[in-house]
Amino acid sequence: MKTITTTEDLAAFCAHAKSFDYVTVDTEFLRERTYYAKLCLIQLAVPGEDEDDAVLVDPIAGSDMSLDPLYDLFRDEGIVKVFHAARQDLEIFYVEGGVIPQPLFDTQVAAMVCDFGEQVGYETLVRRIAKAKVDKTSRFTDWSRRPLTEAQKNYALADVTHLREIYEYLSTRLERTKRRAWVDEEMSVLLAPETYVVAPGTAWRRVKVRSTAPKFLAIVRELAKFREAHAQERNVPRSRVFKDDALLELASTKPQSEKDLGKSRLLLREARRGDIAIGILAAVKAGVSCPPEDLPMAPAVRDKSQINVALADLLRVLLKAKAEEAGVAQKLIATASDLDDIAMGDRSGLALKGWRGEVFGTDALRLCRGEVALSAEDGSVRIIDLA
Repeated sequence: MKTITTTEDLAAFCAHAKSFDYVTVDTEFLRERTYYAKLCLIQLAVPGEDEDDAVLVDPIAGSDMSLDPLYDLFRDEGIVKVFHAARQDLEIFYVEGGVIPQPLFDTQVAAMVCDFGEQVGYETLVRRIAKAKVDKTSRFTDWSRRPLTEAQKNYALADVTHLREIYEYLSTRLERTKRRAWVDEEMSVLLAPETYVVAPGTAWRRVKVRSTAPKFLAIVRELAKFREAHAQERNVPRSRVFKDDALLELASTKPQSEKDLGKSRLLLREARRGDIAIGILAAVKAGVSCPPEDLPMAPAVRDKSQINVALADLLRVLLKAKAEEAGVAQKLIATASDLDDIAMGDRSGLALKGWRGEVFGTDALRLCRGEVALSAEDGSVRIIDLA
């Protein structure tokens, strides 16, 4: 098993990888104590059984190593970069190197298109496709500690060696069913840089609030903005600055001094003084003094009384039938919320567009217009054309 710790060795492997159609990629990282993930290990593999065809790249042991050869490989559009559940891995590479690997193939997404269920795990695919087992003993490893044991290295490397067989199987199946374009369509979110960036000014939208009063929301917005910017600048988890419950308490009590902060029940002790305290008081002041034209508005809440419940139930039956017929996970096509939106007359959702429209959306709209009916026959649902 080869572990790469120098730029030269990494460049040599990446040059070797460029002679293949694809490379499988995974990472090990820590995020409990930082805002941004700390990259601890990178696993890479290309087709083949030689020792040099699967390697570990150790940026901790090789602290002077540049990852530029890897980023150059990621930019090579002649080589497919294969991940499983790629979201967090891609965020690391975008933050660290400003690069998103292209073309991209996520085996979790592909598996949902290929009738393996919703958000299928890597271990399940290893068992069902590669007919192998994943050793779980190193699952909870602190990947920042060195040296790594042989068991830890084997566990990490298995995340990309089995992935080769999984990719080849799913890729062949997608070609046979002519569904590769479906997976490519799903990759658009993962390939968008905005997926990996939280702008402080929009962070308030992640906070669950009970009050939708514009002035209250303005204070929530400013507090969330300060917290996000502070967490990013100091590279600490946002909860280390202050938690959501403390943020909502501050938005309600509107403290004006450090003495007022001292009365908080939920604010961490270290947040009652120093830079965080100054930031909190400035944020509250900015929210309180927000001019009317800049007040935020809460997202529109669906009026459940407007949902055609009977139609929504029929859409659920149709979705189940169409998902089973196509061999695609239901939630990949549409969520329960999507179906409620359609039943209310909303025609803007993804469930009615692209490949989802082909599989489900067209018939869903026909059902809404009363052009088709549903019938049970021999244990399955049949669509009856009423035209």
